[in-house]
Amino acid sequence: MSLIEIKNLSLGYDKEIVLKNINLQIEENDFICIVGPNGSGKSTLVKGLLGLIKPIKGKVIYNGLKKTFIGYMPQETKVDSNFPASVMEIVLSGTLNKLGFNSFYTKEQKEKALYNLKLLKIENLKDKCFCDLSGGQRQKVLLARSLCATSKLLILDEPSNNLDSKSKKDLYETITELNQEHGITIIMITHDLDHDNLIGNKILSLRENEIFFGSVSEFVRRVHND
Repeated sequence: MSLIEIKNLSLGYDKEIVLKNINLQIEENDFICIVGPNGSGKSTLVKGLLGLIKPIKGKVIYNGLKKTFIGYMPQETKVDSNFPASVMEIVLSGTLNKLGFNSFYTKEQKEKALYNLKLLKIENLKDKCFCDLSGGQRQKVLLARSLCATSKLLILDEPSNNLDSKSKKDLYETITELNQEHGITIIMITHDLDHDNLIGNKILSLRENEIFFGSVSEFVRRVHND
């Protein structure tokens, strides 16, 4: 079943089109990597999926999924690395889309945050200050925060940026596990085109006048043939 249908979608800013006539379906349990050069429209597409910008043309159809219940991990987090907040406080903030009119975290939300810390095997960090963590640990904390907003779809904008190779490998293994073992659909923007780092089952490649959407193996064949 498709979670999101994208039909004849054109996106841009001030009527200047960045992406034109995009058609694709995002299925349940997909793991889609979005690749392409700078300025190709990767972040613009994500903003369109999140409802942060309106289509110039076409539409995005959500099937059994609310836009506000998509877990989003931006490339540049709004969490200041020197902000004196605990890991638990950071992760709990991911449940804010479910607070409604209640200004206090519920028992259910606290249990959800703790569950996601355990899921990512970082429960031992819950009382630590975010500013004291390594880069890889911070990314896992922010991933746990994103999970608090969803049980269906995560959108990740270059989550491995500024990580060393070991931390990157560990993070990719965690994201793959979320997809394969917990059934969470993943959309991930990446510049990682090293074949050893190509993860997921589908690639959306955005290039000027050429859009590819298909399996990772087919994408690799095309790259070799170019």
